Amino acid sequence: MSPGEARARAGLHSMAVELVVNHVSKDYTEEKIFKPSIDDVSFSVGRHEFVCIIGPSGCGKSTLLRIIAGLEEPTKGSVRFRGSKIHGPDPKISAMIFQTFALLPWRTVYENIDLGMQTLKISKEKRDEIVRKYVKLMDLEDFANSYPYELSGGMKQRVGIARALCAEPHILLMDEPFSALDAFTADSLRRDVLGIWVDPTTKTDTFIMVTHLIDEAVFMADRVIVLSRRPGKIIADIKIDLPRPRELHLRDKEFFGYVDKIKRLITRDPSNAMWYELDLSRQKK
Repeated sequence: MSPGEARARAGLHSMAVELVVNHVSKDYTEEKIFKPSIDDVSFSVGRHEFVCIIGPSGCGKSTLLRIIAGLEEPTKGSVRFRGSKIHGPDPKISAMIFQTFALLPWRTVYENIDLGMQTLKISKEKRDEIVRKYVKLMDLEDFANSYPYELSGGMKQRVGIARALCAEPHILLMDEPFSALDAFTADSLRRDVLGIWVDPTTKTDTFIMVTHLIDEAVFMADRVIVLSRRPGKIIADIKIDLPRPRELHLRDKEFFGYVDKIKRLITRDPSNAMWYELDLSRQKK
């Protein structure tokens, strides 16, 4: 067993707090009317943790992730990394993987990955060494000189992951990274991402992922943060106390116990009126 596997299976996560989201709210203005997207969200993420954020469509999950990344400013509250307030994007703190692959079509796989480091003060020789490392890690060696139009969706997302990891940030942020992929490819990439998370040779070991799939969240996360209907508020912060590695497709009682618990929280949340009424109607039958 590798050191990374041993760390994951033993659950030996550091208690050091890496990130704090402190009373964050976000309002948008539409026709001079303020419309809240996120309302008073607070939680912390420890070093080495894998945290998933889940909730109904439109509840502000992606907005919250963009605020954590420094891509958007909160209306109220703050996000702090190791005690220091985040004021904007910082590739040394975090990198983000999007649902859409966001590759430059005129650049090769190698050049797209290298792009993630070009804002950093790193020599060309050192950049080449890091790119080769992540090309190999993401199984892209046979495609290094290919262009995005020559790649499948799964391969494009591998390039996106490699590009994000190349800057070697402390935190990897993922916004529904597998939703555009077929089931088989998505399952393969989930396992690869978990492998990267526990790999002792990679510097990025704290992951935050937004997903709309409950079973995916339970499969991947140490903790699942459940948001209410818009404006998104935290209605639960659930520790997933299951041994690793986990199996997504086996009908494991404990695994699906967590899935059912989270589903009930979302469907029975009073702010989710439509889902609440639907759930009540099912119970009466």
